[in-house]
Amino acid sequence: QVQLVESGGGSVQAGGSLRLSCAASGYNSRGYTMGWFRQAPGKERAFVAAINFSGYVTYYGDPVKGRFTISRDNAKNTVYLQMNSLKLEDTAIYYCAAAWITPQTMGTTNQGDYWGQGTQVIVSS
Repeated sequence: QVQLVESGGGSVQAGGSLRLSCAASGYNSRGYTMGWFRQAPGKERAFVAAINFSGYVTYYGDPVKGRFTISRDNAKNTVYLQMNSLKLEDTAIYYCAAAWITPQTMGTTNQGDYWGQGTQVIVSS
């Protein structure tokens, strides 16, 4: 079983930046592809970014390409999402996910085997 805990959410002005963290623990947690998803009220869950176990393979959803960066520190067993140039439409609850799949598969199927409880991101004008 893998446990995921997100942190770093909050409120920010449009154009600003925010950094989310996801701490993973549990059996073989370092071997999972890790990713971020988001869900706004009344909308479907959307893929944001994913990274493989080594940190050398990443995949991003089109709406965040060039603005968000995913990374991981395996020594700390933590995944990060650096969000820059935030837009109003980035407002959502952001969830950390883990799965034994590739980042590309996570991005195209919206699949996660384990999920965190989410952290709220609010972008205002």
